[in-house]
Amino acid sequence: MRPLLRVPPGERVDLGALHPAAVPAGPSDKAAGVAATARMAERLASLQERLYAASTAGDRRRILLVLQGMDTSGKGGTVKHVIGQFNPSGCRIKSFKTPTPEEQNHPFLWRIMKALPLPGEIGIFDRSHYEDVLIARVRELVPRSQLGRRYAQINRFEKSLADDGVTVVKVFLHIGYEEQRKRLLERLDNPDKHWKFNPGDIEARGAWPAYQQAYELALEKCSTETAPWYVVPADRKWYRNWAISKLLLEHLEDIGPKYPPADFDVQECRRLLLAG
Repeated sequence: MRPLLRVPPGERVDLGALHPAAVPAGPSDKAAGVAATARMAERLASLQERLYAASTAGDRRRILLVLQGMDTSGKGGTVKHVIGQFNPSGCRIKSFKTPTPEEQNHPFLWRIMKALPLPGEIGIFDRSHYEDVLIARVRELVPRSQLGRRYAQINRFEKSLADDGVTVVKVFLHIGYEEQRKRLLERLDNPDKHWKFNPGDIEARGAWPAYQQAYELALEKCSTETAPWYVVPADRKWYRNWAISKLLLEHLEDIGPKYPPADFDVQECRRLLLAG
């Protein structure tokens, strides 16, 4: 899946040319997609356990899944349906909201560095450091010259993560304008979902073209060999879940974690247990 969804480094990005309801590869319908995702669960859980086990013997490798997208694109749904296949004790999930006063007194990457996964863990960012070149750009919260420097800072930061054993998997959940309207209306029409609705989402829809342009720039400037971006069509929730599960599986298989050998005398311990 990676070659199909990856944003090639340095290439211009036109989100308007990428259909948010597309099915680039894999299952062609919901029933097949749900079944295929379920079949991956055992393999994903096994690889996660090996990754965690390897860390007990000094292996520093881990995964950071970065989820970005417009409101209702499915960041929370991905955490629920995809990350739910892992052992939660080996996951570190962080949702980034509006910076607190303390966070505003530090460089923009400060709060990100505090939330990074430890060796053996799978970290998941619901929004991330990219908010500082997305919403900051659309709302003109910082000068454009400062924004330009941030792209380079992000690339250096992600390169340092890769050098330290972090596999960075950045996913842009590509939802369509009309699909977002439908999902927002569903929240308004269901009192049990009102807590998920934010009137500010309507204001953000008014700036849809500006947000799309901001995402295109971030994808173009920050898709690198060490930390590429992947664009996942997100109008079909079942396909979103399958595609991200597949991406994680491919990356975990590339890492190839193995259980560490025992650092004690297995036969002697077995003898003592049997003798007692």
